[in-house]
Amino acid sequence: MYGFNVEKAGNRFQGDHILGASIFFLLGLGAVTLYSSSYVYAERFFGNGLYLISRQIVFLCLGLFLFFIISRINLDAARRWSLPGVFVVGTAFLCVLPLLPVVGVTRNGASRWFRIGSETFQPSELVKLVLPLYLAHIFDKKQDQINSLVKGILPPAFVTGVFIVLIALQNNFSTAAFIATNAIFVFYLAGVKRRYFLSGLFIFLPFAVLLVLTKEHRFRRLISYLNPNWDPHGAGYQVRASIMTIASGGFWGKGVGHGVRKVSSVPEIQSDFIFSAFAEEAGFLGILLFFSLFAVFVIRGYRASLRAEDLYRKLLAFGLVTEIFSQTLINIAVVSGSVPATGIPLPFFSAGGSSLLTTLIASGIIVNISRSRGETGTFGSEDAPFPRRPDPWYDPEV
Repeated sequence: MYGFNVEKAGNRFQGDHILGASIFFLLGLGAVTLYSSSYVYAERFFGNGLYLISRQIVFLCLGLFLFFIISRINLDAARRWSLPGVFVVGTAFLCVLPLLPVVGVTRNGASRWFRIGSETFQPSELVKLVLPLYLAHIFDKKQDQINSLVKGILPPAFVTGVFIVLIALQNNFSTAAFIATNAIFVFYLAGVKRRYFLSGLFIFLPFAVLLVLTKEHRFRRLISYLNPNWDPHGAGYQVRASIMTIASGGFWGKGVGHGVRKVSSVPEIQSDFIFSAFAEEAGFLGILLFFSLFAVFVIRGYRASLRAEDLYRKLLAFGLVTEIFSQTLINIAVVSGSVPATGIPLPFFSAGGSSLLTTLIASGIIVNISRSRGETGTFGSEDAPFPRRPDPWYDPEV
């Protein structure tokens, strides 16, 4: 009989200590960077330079507590107890709350938050956690019907589409597109045939183009990306200032607390553009350290996915690692001017309790999965052995 219990040490394999160490190093770097980048901003707007970092530490402590519990629980028991469908319905309901005039909170034209007492919560961050949980569960449950349009594909596609629409209605196109893209990877690795992706593309692409062209700020960002000199003091200002801040760090960096451009040059530097503050103070050597730590996290995370004992854990670990990895790449691409500006936070670094909590919960699940031991295989390889049942990660008929 299953219960929602924390496993005793020795009952299963120990978690990946290298993976865990990379998470804690990233958290440490993120906390120091947030303190340095937010002090002047918090002093100016809240009258207390420690306001933002103190709030972040509260969420960090709560997140670490959840990280420890989740990394040790019996994942099979938690899956049966938690009822993924209930999580999906609950999260969809939370995504509606920001759209309501009484509880919803609108900032800069976007209704992405709702109020809980004196705090706010961004439910789209929760979607980044709940959707991979649901997709891994449903694809593992429906392995024999994976290419049945009605029974195997439409249910997860419908749930994914509902979340995308709800987030898009919050005027959060970047997160909606981000979630859609990551869901596609999970669909593909679950074994869905490629012809279904073309149908989805014909539906999603016109929808995405319409959303970009019907909002002035998105269109201006796109034009500024294609022509950086078009509006250097308006739509293109933040990215240009971020690039100059990164370049000013040089090889060695200016040292923690000695960055100057973070004071007034880059708006919202403590949030989506925090990497530019880190690059200014840590320099090229710090950037190498940052990418090295994230490389360790990603490699060990995907290793946990490959070594997991069943399809549910494989897809879940892959989905969560891919979301954190792709979110990091998109954020850095934005602050360096490589892609049009979006509102994607930097995991482990950006100010925001919603993002930090969901990132730590996801990391706890990945560490939990790293404790399982299945047959090791490679993605898309004919010789990837899963002898206990057919390998749905590879379909030679696709």
